[in-house]
Amino acid sequence: MEKQFKSGFVTLVGRPNVGKSTLMNRIIGQKIAITSSKPQTTRNRIQTVYHDERGQIVFLDTPGIHKAKNKLGEYMVNVAERSFRDVDLVLWLVEATDFAGKGERHIAEALEKVSAPVILVMNKIDTVKKEELLHCIDVYRTLLDFAEIVPVSAKTGECVDELLSVMFKYLEEGPAYYDEETVTDQPERQIVAELVREKALRLLSDEIPHGIAVSVEQMKERPGRGGLTDIDATIVCEKDSHKGIIIGKQGAMLKKIGSSARKEIEDFLQCRVNLKLWVKVRKDWRDSDIQLKNFGYRDTE
Repeated sequence: MEKQFKSGFVTLVGRPNVGKSTLMNRIIGQKIAITSSKPQTTRNRIQTVYHDERGQIVFLDTPGIHKAKNKLGEYMVNVAERSFRDVDLVLWLVEATDFAGKGERHIAEALEKVSAPVILVMNKIDTVKKEELLHCIDVYRTLLDFAEIVPVSAKTGECVDELLSVMFKYLEEGPAYYDEETVTDQPERQIVAELVREKALRLLSDEIPHGIAVSVEQMKERPGRGGLTDIDATIVCEKDSHKGIIIGKQGAMLKKIGSSARKEIEDFLQCRVNLKLWVKVRKDWRDSDIQLKNFGYRDTE
């Protein structure tokens, strides 16, 4: 008897910094979405594709749901909440903790209106003891009627295969939406820009990262140079004082960001890279519709 080929669209939702991008990268097997310890790292919806003999899962990784403080924040929350629609399965990621606050209850209320099955994914189980984990599950069980509750560690990979099996259990027989070579819908330039932003997020102080964006001005392979690609990118910040911090003393911080980003960009593009970074100030860009569109944050509805 021929095996069923299952397929479907699965969205990952949750509060900022619960590990959605880390989990998606772990499942896909390569880095597509950037990660950092700072909340609101993911700003756009990122689509990736997982293939195996059981079928195909198209993942939608979304920005963390939070209380918006500017137009960029509003855009991010709208993107996340719209992702609930027209999907076959919802993964709600939470940390393995027994505290469910206003943010979690807001998400639970929104998910009550969703027709698709909701799987609670309790992440970061590598940080708690087993008896504590059972208590955490009991707390969340009262918030929503979940199809399943699956504890995992996106960081270590513990129980991620079990989560995949549970997802396929709830998906129906269907076609392959993408060929087996497709991993993401993100353009190369967008991924390169995000890799630069990730390094800035990790290396800069807490006050600056939310106020930066990265745009790739040029990305061109040099002819006859054995696969060397020239990339010019600009880090945009909101204040003159931030520009000085990003550049650092005698350009040290900017060089550190560039060196760190270049290594991962080369791994991603599979070629040598000559990366040049500039820093520009665009005051209050996060509250400017024009600037948001320029940086790729376009509301399609």
